[in-house]
Amino acid sequence: MSFEQASLLILLLAMLILFSLDRIRIEVVSIAGLLGGYALGLYPAEQIFTGFASPVVITVVEILLIVQVLARARLFDSLAARFAAARPSDFKVISGTSSLAGFMSIFMNNIGAFAITLPVALRLGTVLTIPRRQLVMPVSFAALLGGLVSLIGTPANLLVSDALAKATGTGFHFFDFAYVGLPIAIAGILLIAFRVQRLFPEPDETPAKISPAARSIVVERRIPDVSPLIGVRLSDCPVRFGIKPHALIRGDSFVFGPLDQSMIEPGDVLLAEGADTVFAGLAATQVLIADAHPHGLQPDFTRVEAVVMPESTLVGSRVGSLEVFHHRGIAVTALSMRAPRIEGRFLDLQLSIGDILTLEGPRIAIDEALEESECLPLASTAPSEPALLSWRPFALFAYGVAASAAGLRPDVAFAGVVLVLALLNHLNIRQAMADLNWPIIIMLAAMIPIGQAVATTGAAETIAGWLSLVVPITHPLFGIALILFLAMALTPFVNNATVAIVLTPIALEFARAARHAPDAYLIAVAAGASLDFLTPFGHHNNTLAMGIGGYRFGDFLRAGWPLAVTSYGLALLLTGLFWL
Repeated sequence: MSFEQASLLILLLAMLILFSLDRIRIEVVSIAGLLGGYALGLYPAEQIFTGFASPVVITVVEILLIVQVLARARLFDSLAARFAAARPSDFKVISGTSSLAGFMSIFMNNIGAFAITLPVALRLGTVLTIPRRQLVMPVSFAALLGGLVSLIGTPANLLVSDALAKATGTGFHFFDFAYVGLPIAIAGILLIAFRVQRLFPEPDETPAKISPAARSIVVERRIPDVSPLIGVRLSDCPVRFGIKPHALIRGDSFVFGPLDQSMIEPGDVLLAEGADTVFAGLAATQVLIADAHPHGLQPDFTRVEAVVMPESTLVGSRVGSLEVFHHRGIAVTALSMRAPRIEGRFLDLQLSIGDILTLEGPRIAIDEALEESECLPLASTAPSEPALLSWRPFALFAYGVAASAAGLRPDVAFAGVVLVLALLNHLNIRQAMADLNWPIIIMLAAMIPIGQAVATTGAAETIAGWLSLVVPITHPLFGIALILFLAMALTPFVNNATVAIVLTPIALEFARAARHAPDAYLIAVAAGASLDFLTPFGHHNNTLAMGIGGYRFGDFLRAGWPLAVTSYGLALLLTGLFWL
């Protein structure tokens, strides 16, 4: 093994570890790796930033711009109302909303499909009294499954198509992925819709009393003079009142000392964690009270829950610094955190992707603030334009899809869609560009030169040689099975675009060693990179679902492993049937 090959493998391993730990921002890791590769001599200076001009990256940017318009169109709100009026069974609602997410994901990125479909699913769940935990995870998984079907369904598909075009002169057609992806998507949606009703059963058999599962929240509440908490030790709060205390503030100072020696007094402020239903009950009985709204109560005040999206400007901010809410008279009254790190007071809590804010204030101000900060409200708001106009962005997008399917390059086809949307004033390009999920775009562009180095340095050939000692990769089906397994093993810990970039050169080397066309191997890479059902952090959809649905880490393993095993078997069977 040469120095270049060894250094590249070490660089990739270090980057994969940093990606999976999620301690450093992904764009920082990507740029550091990109510059590190240049410092190690893996590619010349003129190739460092070629990824930013890649048709793959340009297409992803265009799709994200279009999705911003589609998310505002609210085309499916009226469909949700009609669906609810029919009073379908829970299985039909779960499978129907999941199918909608899967269908949307065929034509846009997975997060966009999830964001558009989720408010519809939650509205139906509220009207039909279906527990939230039975709806959110299937919608997330369905969005991932739908991405398997088309060229633009996920960046991984675009990447392997680009690699095939460079290797053979012709990339995949728009729906080439559907031979494998569509049966997997259908089977997966039906399977997860069936399983969630048994994994997350209703808390009460009486339909009228069914409610979504309680969610753990962090709040800061004051102790009134008549509260039964007065005189109680902090150590007794979990057993007697069902809440976990984190800090006790008296005056402007923290009360320090062991929990079993810290006594609660009137007027103290308690920073605590517990189920939202528990805090609602404590507030109703005057055990704990919230401080008065800083702008006073108004007739148009409402309470809204909103999730912090991956592209949100709030990621990394502290509650006390959220001027987008504060200057509009909106109070943040509670926070549901994906990975709680309780330090200081409530205003010191730091936001991350998937956290859920509880907001109180004027409805119009909340709508404006959520749009500006790129947060997703968990209850659908009324459309801001007449329903008659809501179909136009979807029609334009359909023209772009049709043009791409007919053979026009996707980046050119969707550039035309972006242009027409801007001319019709549906899209403000300057504002939309500022609202893009730039960390993902930068990561994708930065990883392309590193992925190309896997092939140019001979590292792919070396890795294929090592693997051939374990598996007879000269037989196409064995090689495809191994590539599919590697992709599915990596994608729960690393984003699917990175998995595709790393494994594509290895897959091409497998195809060369087997003296076989590379199509089947690249289909296996694309499919495996998107079959991410085992962890809440492998894909942003699952991260959001964990916070919104109140799931635990083990819930993804319980719900996801049958889906992963079934998808693996179907992917291997269908790839061998249609592509070998």
